[in-house]
Amino acid sequence: MAGPNYGPQVLDHYLHPRHVGSFDPHDARVGTALVGSPAVGQVLKLQIRLRGDVIESACFRAFGCGAAIAAGSLATEWLAGRSLPDALRIHSQDFVQALQLPPAKLHCALLAEDAIRAAVADYAHKHS
Repeated sequence: MAGPNYGPQVLDHYLHPRHVGSFDPHDARVGTALVGSPAVGQVLKLQIRLRGDVIESACFRAFGCGAAIAAGSLATEWLAGRSLPDALRIHSQDFVQALQLPPAKLHCALLAEDAIRAAVADYAHKHS
């Protein structure tokens, strides 16, 4: 896994991922996203659980490279304590900068952004 282009943040989140797991997708407080493509080799499942209007916690499971796992792990840390509008302000460039991703790994940052948007959309759909 440890390619020469991975910085210390990617290695830390890859070797010690935060909040790996799953919530009950049928729980009304949970928004679930499943993004990516098994054919491409990158899949990210991200879930958020709200208490009131605030994301109480988030968890993820990932299949892919170290950068994809690191982006999922970092997303769970960033989401806890945020409102849904604040969560939607997290963009792929935030992951690129925080993880110091090389250009070849931009798709991992986009995957994480897509997962956040899809999880928020799933939660909103349950409450519309």
